[in-house]
Amino acid sequence: MAKYVSINEALDLVKSGDYIVTGLGAAEGREFMTNLHTIADRVKDVMVSNCLPMGAYEFIANPAYKDSFTTEGWFYTPLLRKAQANGNVSFIPNHLHLAATKRLCYRTPDIYVGIASMPDKHGYVSLSTSNTYEMKMIKAAKTVILEINPNAPRTFGDVQLHLDDVDYVVEVDYPMPELADAEPNEKDLAIGKIIAGMINDGDCIQLGIGGIPNAVAASLMDKKDLGIHTEMLTSGMVKLAKAGVITGKCKQTHVGKMVAAFAMGPKELYDYIDDNPSVAILDGGYVNDPYVIMQNDNQVSINTTIEVDLTGQCCSESIGSKQFSGTGGQSDTAVGAQKSRNGRSIIALYSTAMVKNPATGEREETSKIVCQLKPGAAVSLSRNDVDYLVTEYGCVALRGTSIKERVERIISVAHPKFREGLREEAVRLGIIGK
Repeated sequence: MAKYVSINEALDLVKSGDYIVTGLGAAEGREFMTNLHTIADRVKDVMVSNCLPMGAYEFIANPAYKDSFTTEGWFYTPLLRKAQANGNVSFIPNHLHLAATKRLCYRTPDIYVGIASMPDKHGYVSLSTSNTYEMKMIKAAKTVILEINPNAPRTFGDVQLHLDDVDYVVEVDYPMPELADAEPNEKDLAIGKIIAGMINDGDCIQLGIGGIPNAVAASLMDKKDLGIHTEMLTSGMVKLAKAGVITGKCKQTHVGKMVAAFAMGPKELYDYIDDNPSVAILDGGYVNDPYVIMQNDNQVSINTTIEVDLTGQCCSESIGSKQFSGTGGQSDTAVGAQKSRNGRSIIALYSTAMVKNPATGEREETSKIVCQLKPGAAVSLSRNDVDYLVTEYGCVALRGTSIKERVERIISVAHPKFREGLREEAVRLGIIGK
């Protein structure tokens, strides 16, 4: 019981110059982060690393605290995007499977703070919804603080930790932060149907988050014996598992189990993973390692992108030079799936987007398939690693194709009203000949 402290006593442990790491998404230490700004008057130059933060934390959002706290994130949310303009937020470029190991080469944490399930009768807690990088950071941290929460699902995998290995425990009782399902629109459903036609019974799949992945999951209800080896476990996968579509019996590794680095979604998902031995939350450095991914035959990775050029370069994390989200596991899973026997990697996007014209202030329809990415755009997936590209206008295979062939194929799935202009621009820029 000596390890049990109040949130204020936990905050008293923070010193000027400390480096703090918190968990990903729903695994972050919410109570600690919510109150961190209250010690701003006595600390300076405290750095916090997070990933997909789900709270509107004052120490990040309020520029008045920039001398006390800076934030460096592995994956942006609206909170981090907005706060970057204040000068107290910066992005950490990374492939997810190396996020922890590369960061630890730079700096080790003074404090790790995150969520955990309630201790069992043997004194073990579960890190609950994520081990993307959490256990590696816990082992490296000088001080480990866990917020134990009766609402945190108790999960299995590489997430068990004994209280002997925890320095301080804060008892909390807040609901798990939920991520609502994005309702698929007409374009999502069209893309989902195309992708579902590319998935066979017995395939092992990885899905991301958003309307397109949700539409894909909804279109897979007639499949049989699918497996899951994914970065993020989603509610769409839970629905498929409950319907008997996912059995995992055709997998070569972790047969019968849904493998993920983290889980995030609505309460239905948290209820499903709680005390469920068919779900394995494993170390992100393992789950997203392309060598591990390839060990399952028929692995299919399904990811989305913001913009793609006519050679196949995918910008999935920035709008021009402005950081929007993060690379995450897109490169990890795309490369791993293509190394798998009969594996496939699919990148999906709408053919167009409504974008505000800076001159008129009006929203105009623009092509998301472009001759050249916007200046400063981050290339999240190299053109060397793009396999299949899907829009609502169809699917094209790019594996092994030349630039000339890619240009023609990619233009064929652009919005019809932009196709001729794209071709003319490709010639003008010398991407292809006349």
